[in-house]
Formats: sequence, structure tokens, C-alpha cells
Amino acid sequence: MNMPDMPHTVAQAFAKVPEPARARLLRIRCMIFEKSEGMETIGPIAETLKWGEPAYLTQVTKSGTTIRLGQSRSAPKDAAIFFNCQTSLVEEFRMQFANIFRFEKDRAVIIPHERLLPENAVSFCLRRALNYHRSKRREQRTNG
Repeated sequence: MNMPDMPHTVAQAFAKVPEPARARLLRIRCMIFEKSEGMETIGPIAETLKWGEPAYLTQVTKSGTTIRLGQSRSAPKDAAIFFNCQTSLVEEFRMQFANIFRFEKDRAVIIPHERLLPENAVSFCLRRALNYHRSKRREQRTNG
């Protein structure tokens, strides 16, 4: 896959993150674009900053919720994937991946720095976030 050019402001935000968290976050960035590639239901990914952190949005299709990459104050050595706290995503991930990730309330998945990046689990989380609103709309049609 050809990775899109990173906006200058996003590159600056990544540059502020110390290793090894930066390498993990950059790998997760790649995974976001890999998951969306060729999927019309997700569409193009917009890469920007939100609250000073790299953020990824499905602006065209609005199929997903915003994904932010950064570090948590509670775990400054670890990489964190932040999700909108109004979603049920972190609770779902907590139920499935309690032995793989740590969690910050209902807003973040924390990836411990002392372990290998759990790519399958991260991939699942990203795919769910990129399709969150689409899945919710489908559930409402089925239940409504």
C-alpha cells in the first residue's frame, strides 16, 4: 500500500512522542490506512489533529468514529488509541481484550510498551471504529 503523505502538523505531533511509543503509533497509523484501503463503505481517511494529537476520520462516508493516537497521562511510556467516550467501543474492547490491553475509562485502549504490538487485536479495534456509525445504523434498522 502507498501511504498518503503525512500533513506537516501531524508529523510534528508524532515527532513529540518519545520512542518506543512513536514507532507503535506510526505502525497503527499504517494499519488505519490499510484497513480502509479499497473499502467504499469507509471511504478515504482524513488525517488531521484533534487536541494536538493525530486524528483519523471517515469524513466522506461518516461510517466511523474519530480515532486519535497518542499517549495517556496515566501510562506515558505506552501507546494509546483514543475513541469517542460516547461510543460503546472501549467497553466492547475491554470485554474482548482484557488480557491484552489496559484501558483508560471509556475513552482509550492502552498498549503496554513491554509487549509486542498485538496487531490482530489492534486491527479488530480499528475496523470496529472505522465502521462504528455504519454498524449502529444497521442495528437500528434491524431492531427498529
